[in-house]
Amino acid sequence: MKKLLILITILLPLASCDVLNVDSQSAVPEEKAIKDKKGIEKGILGAYTSFQELGYYGRSYIIFSDLAADNLEQPVDGTAASYTQIDNNVVLPENAGIADIWSGGYEGINIANNIIAKVPEMTDMTDAEKNQALGELYFIRAFNHFSLVNWFGAIPVKTEPTTGATGLDVARDPVAKVYDQIIADLTFAEQNLAAGGTKVRASKYAATALLARVYLYKGDYANAKTKATDVITNGGYDLLDYADVFTDESAESIFEIDFTELNRNRIAEYNFPKTLNGRREVAPTASILAAYETGDERFAGSIAFAGTLAYPIKYDDLSLGADNVIILRLAEMYLIRAEAEAELQGNVSNIQGDINVIRTRAKLPDTSASSFADLLRAIEKERRVEFAFEGHRWFDLVRTGRAVEVLLSVNNVNQTLWPIPLSEILTNTNPGMTQNPGY
Repeated sequence: MKKLLILITILLPLASCDVLNVDSQSAVPEEKAIKDKKGIEKGILGAYTSFQELGYYGRSYIIFSDLAADNLEQPVDGTAASYTQIDNNVVLPENAGIADIWSGGYEGINIANNIIAKVPEMTDMTDAEKNQALGELYFIRAFNHFSLVNWFGAIPVKTEPTTGATGLDVARDPVAKVYDQIIADLTFAEQNLAAGGTKVRASKYAATALLARVYLYKGDYANAKTKATDVITNGGYDLLDYADVFTDESAESIFEIDFTELNRNRIAEYNFPKTLNGRREVAPTASILAAYETGDERFAGSIAFAGTLAYPIKYDDLSLGADNVIILRLAEMYLIRAEAEAELQGNVSNIQGDINVIRTRAKLPDTSASSFADLLRAIEKERRVEFAFEGHRWFDLVRTGRAVEVLLSVNNVNQTLWPIPLSEILTNTNPGMTQNPGY
């Protein structure tokens, strides 16, 4: 499988615990090095590498959504204390896992902002090349803001590069403002990026697909339906046999994060049992095992057994950690369109049709749901088994207001947002930072 080898080392350890104030020299090449098109290209690749951090999409972000929900649990022999808090939904502000996600997101945003600021100065780039570069960078910035707002709610929107001691006192922006910036960035990306190309870099339809998800999460169902339909109709992606989806840059994948043995992920390591040389920090719950219907081919494509121990296998490169992590794929677009149509109380046959596309691929009979309430529950269930261990479940339950009802470990809505990391609350350079309620 063809890999995009990112052989640059522009991501250095953060010098401060206040990650909103990352010095640009910690995140991008020296400004003198960004003097032409090649420098911009290196900077863009550097912005993508921020996703690879183990505390971000290299492990934690993908696992935590299922662990905080009802798809994964920490077994009795698990050793990661931060995972115990996530599993029990008793998350402390000093939790190392949430601090890693916060810092990973803002590091990626700051890298993108630093390169964005340099693009207009390039004399060896055409306007079209500049817009292509900016489209990728805006996609990366939007994706990071979206990743953060889902866990933390109101967050600081950062659209300017942080250098030295500037821009220190950054307060949280309302969620609506965060979404406005995300949508503006993705709209620019959609209009300026080329269709097709490698799946590990942003494309026109990657931006459209992410917009479909953003609109769904925001509750703008008309736009969610429109964007999902655009990807389904015009994107050129195909639904594959489920066992073939989780290979690098498959025909179903729209956007994925590149990993190689040089820039590896540790998802399989944390999922696999110790008898197979994994750490088994998480394991499928009895609830997710029971959620699959008899004959559902997604079960064998998602879960394996070592003796009696079940473990997730969508990401299975235990030795190298070089399997890419899929972020957007075509199946999601069908279920986004179905959910949006159901929320709009639209055409029941169309809703059923989109659900049945996914069920047919899984070798299951058509859905029996017909009322809008039943269709929404059917879509929720399809999303649970279709995207098990891909980092969707927690967000699906939170955005639909179902987390308190479904999850025994969630007793009030305060628990549906994570605390702002303690390091951000305590830092003297950002006194405007406030904590989420209940922490």
